[in-house]
Amino acid sequence: MRTVTSADGTTIAYDQVGDGDAGTVILIGGAFSSRAFPTMREVAKVLADDYGLTVINYDRRGRGDSADSPGVYDSANEVADTAALIEAAGGEAALVGWSSGAALGLLAARTVPGVTKVVAFEPPFVVDPKDHVPPKDLATKLHPMIAAGKRNKTVRYYLTKAMGMPWLMVGVMRVTPFWKQLAATSNSTAHDWAVMAPYMRGVKLDAAEWETVEIPVLVLAGDRTSPMLTKGAKGIAGVLPNAEFTELPGVSHNPKVEILAPAVGDFLTGK
Repeated sequence: MRTVTSADGTTIAYDQVGDGDAGTVILIGGAFSSRAFPTMREVAKVLADDYGLTVINYDRRGRGDSADSPGVYDSANEVADTAALIEAAGGEAALVGWSSGAALGLLAARTVPGVTKVVAFEPPFVVDPKDHVPPKDLATKLHPMIAAGKRNKTVRYYLTKAMGMPWLMVGVMRVTPFWKQLAATSNSTAHDWAVMAPYMRGVKLDAAEWETVEIPVLVLAGDRTSPMLTKGAKGIAGVLPNAEFTELPGVSHNPKVEILAPAVGDFLTGK
């Protein structure tokens, strides 16, 4: 494990996988994930072993071994975290994000120097008012739950109200071993919401907000994912100056590494 210090003094923990000469890539997880999440580790290994990339797999603030900024939830802080990691990597890196991590990577590309490319896997932009639009007061209810240490309640609330997951499905998840991991990272959901809140309102994305992202961007979605996520992925690809959209066969929001990693590696290395 290695660490960097972000602009506000928060310590961010990361692993470096590989030491190749094909460039550096930073993996950015989505809600409830961490650098220990199997998919993150497996993607890192494939990109390092098969594509010669140096991979930084990090814990977003409030998760795993990274420190937190309790009560302070601002997407600018997470953008600054990526900037600190890029500086530690030598000043240049591509960003590969999953779900809210994909949105964070795109936000970072707007202002952070040294971002060379972005791969955004299913950023959960809600661009259709007919889809699940989270309540406007979500933060005012979420933050007190986190402050009170109500981790299970936080998980249920975020899954259903922010992500739109059916209560029955959440109830089934509650009795699986996976729930423990969700609870362990539940406090970080306020950071996810700080990133996503402006872009889950059921309106089309504003191209003017993204016109500074002139680097190449690959936006990915699986053909087995929800229509809402596909709409969001196509929506952001349509407003970015230099983006392409690709649909991955046989893939849902919980991606198959053997399909996702080659798509990412080929794009980053130009194969």
